[in-house]
Amino acid sequence: MRLLHTMLRVGNLDRSLMFYTEILGMHLLRRKDYAEGRFTLAFVGYQDEAEGAVLELTHNWDTSTYDIGNGYGHIAIEVEDAYDTCATIKARGGLVVREAGPMKHGTTVIAFVEDPDGYKVELIQRNSRQD
Repeated sequence: MRLLHTMLRVGNLDRSLMFYTEILGMHLLRRKDYAEGRFTLAFVGYQDEAEGAVLELTHNWDTSTYDIGNGYGHIAIEVEDAYDTCATIKARGGLVVREAGPMKHGTTVIAFVEDPDGYKVELIQRNSRQD
């Protein structure tokens, strides 16, 4: 068994695709409209679906916003340098909601950014994970 994908419902697919591809540097792997069901699925990631887990962005055509809920946490992405990645994300127009630095009560360097729908994305600096 292996993890295939995580699904997020998004209010504006073009805006979300821009964030995940142009700001976070993922690739659009596939996209399909389901006109009869009035929804679109778009899969994004850093590698092919056969090689690793990806995100499924689900856009229900008649819904522009969602409540994230209090059970949702975040998506985590490993990066070489969290400080440089935050600077790049800001330069590309992304929102950094927690600057890079050691996690509270630990040494792992993390940061948080927020996507257009309010989902949090944690950046974890490679080789700093000890907690």
